[in-house]
Amino acid sequence: MKNVAVFASGRGSNFEQLCIAQNNGKLPAKIGLLIASKNGIGAIETAKKYRIAHAVFDTKEFDDLEKYNHELLARLDNNNINFIALAGWLRLIHSSVIEKFQNRIINIHPALLPFFGGKGMYGAHVHRAVFKSGMLVSGATVHLVDPEFDHGHIILQESVQLSCEDTPESIAEKVLKIEHRIFPKALSLLVEGNVILKNNRVFIKG
Repeated sequence: MKNVAVFASGRGSNFEQLCIAQNNGKLPAKIGLLIASKNGIGAIETAKKYRIAHAVFDTKEFDDLEKYNHELLARLDNNNINFIALAGWLRLIHSSVIEKFQNRIINIHPALLPFFGGKGMYGAHVHRAVFKSGMLVSGATVHLVDPEFDHGHIILQESVQLSCEDTPESIAEKVLKIEHRIFPKALSLLVEGNVILKNNRVFIKG
C-alpha cells in the first residue's frame, strides 16, 4: 500500500476528512505522516486522534532553508512516503521536494482556480476576495503542485452558487463542504494512477 504524508498549517479539517476516508476503506493508501508547520495547531491533535505520526517543521527552528529541506526530505524518506497532500499548508514547496515527488503532490484550494489564487490567498482572505468581487459562484480546486502558489494542473473542481445574502463566512461554509468531498476523491484518483497528464490538461482514467 502507498504511503501519504499530509502537510498542514492550521486546524486540519481536510486532513481529518482524509483520515475518515482511510478508516472507511475509501482511501487506497495509508496516511503515514503529518508534517506540521508549527506547534499547537489543530492538525496535530487530529494526528494524535487517529494515531498518525507527526513531525513539526518550523522554519524558525532552522538556520537556513537548505537544511530545512534536507531534513524534510530525509523524514519523508524514512517514512517511505509516496505521495504528499497539502491540507492548508501555507509555505511554498521547495523545488527539491517537487522534483522528488513529481506529479505526486496535491493541494486543496478554497476557490475556483485560476481565480483567487497565489501568494497570500488562503483561508478567509480568499472568501473575502470572492465576496468583494461580486462573483455569483465559488468553489474548490484540487491541483497538482508546481513551484508556484496555486498554479499546477487541475485535477478536480466543484462549484457552488452564491446569492446576494451570502457573506464571506457563509461562502467559506459552502466551499468547505466541497473541499471535504473532493479532496479524498482526488487523492484516491492520484494514488490509483487514474490522473493522466496530456496536452497540458489532466484527464481522469476510467
